[in-house]
Amino acid sequence: MSSVVMWTDSLIAFTGSRDPERSKTWHYIHMAEPNFPPLPGFIPLKPCFYQDFDEIPEQHRSMCKKMYHLWMLNSVTLAVNLIGCFAWMFGGGGVTNFGLAIIWLLMFTPCSYVCWFRPIYKAFKSDSSFNFMLFFFVFMAQVGISIIQCIGIPGWGVCGWLATMSFFSYNILIALIMLIPTIMFTAVASLSFLALTKIHNFYRGSGASMTKAQEEWATGAWKNPHVQAAAQQAAMGAASGAMQDQYSSPQYNDNQM
Repeated sequence: MSSVVMWTDSLIAFTGSRDPERSKTWHYIHMAEPNFPPLPGFIPLKPCFYQDFDEIPEQHRSMCKKMYHLWMLNSVTLAVNLIGCFAWMFGGGGVTNFGLAIIWLLMFTPCSYVCWFRPIYKAFKSDSSFNFMLFFFVFMAQVGISIIQCIGIPGWGVCGWLATMSFFSYNILIALIMLIPTIMFTAVASLSFLALTKIHNFYRGSGASMTKAQEEWATGAWKNPHVQAAAQQAAMGAASGAMQDQYSSPQYNDNQM
């Protein structure tokens, strides 16, 4: 019990406040344990990342969840594409496409999470220009890859429009199976482009810039959890202050009455 009291006192001394809401951010840093991906107990591996949308400022939480759902849709699409390429191989499409479909699934599912979802998660969490720029750089490549997958160049391990339409003349049933991941690839490409446009418009309107991202990189603020927590606390405070100003009742002086 004494250790808990000592930890609490040190936390208060470090944050300079006994406000539990203000100390909530430091709780996430010091106490949070990795919880993603959620793995069954019989697997001798542990989660690698901590993910909790409650630590995202409320004004960004909805968009952050949508990006997570987009990542999930992309992962499911790669899994369905594997099934489509298996049917394609069974109908005479060759083993190469099936082998590449396995690589697409096993490689791009974790890489997309680490390379573009985690940066946008951190960017929304701590208002980090560096993570925003990292997200834009990687996610633009993701949009390009999604468009290529949607097109479906034969031999690339994806059931896109070219591969699916050309197979209708050989086997209609298998072509219909291939049509399912083709439509899903089209949805992923469209939603990815819309998400990139929306987040870019938000970034430009927030006053952030490449210069700020370079400053974060030079000072190392992008990887300092204490600086990130302070930025997150400031963002949350600004949002709550704006809400209070919006809904507060007007004040009148005696001359106006």
